[in-house]
Amino acid sequence: MPDVLEAVKNIVQSLMDDEPKQALHVGEVMSFWSFLSEMADEQVHSEAGINSTTDPELRKAYHETIKMFKSQNERIAAFLRFEGVPLPPLSEPKPISDPNKIPLGVKLTDDELANSISIKMYLGISYCANAINESVRNDVCLIWLDFLQEYMTFGANIKTLLKKRGWLKVPPFYNPPGSPSK
Repeated sequence: MPDVLEAVKNIVQSLMDDEPKQALHVGEVMSFWSFLSEMADEQVHSEAGINSTTDPELRKAYHETIKMFKSQNERIAAFLRFEGVPLPPLSEPKPISDPNKIPLGVKLTDDELANSISIKMYLGISYCANAINESVRNDVCLIWLDFLQEYMTFGANIKTLLKKRGWLKVPPFYNPPGSPSK
């Protein structure tokens, strides 16, 4: 069974030793580069979500999502610049518009918008977990662990809103043949 304290001790020791850091490997760079590009797009989609809903709790969730994406994008961009890695081209922010003036055939429902946040959290969790697995440098791993924690925390909070509003998509329950009925 893995010892969490031993793992933390090893990471802290590696960050404090005087050995020069090795360069980022191709997988680490690709993970950061792709994530930065994707999260910048997700930030723009979240801005469009704010422009599409009048629900105050959903608008607040989208504002928090954008704040998280901006923070992560800034941290990655600063890290990549420090490492000498060029940044990908990023999407431009959306201007603020009136949600009441969006044509019905284009406007997403609050249910669809809320579930799109949930999907963004799922994708972020999956992406961070994969990047942690590919990371060789401990400082890179810690960045991804920090992001993973942010996505997991935010995902738990958005699930509460989805349940509260009846927007959570739940698959049918499975009762195997021969199981006791209630």
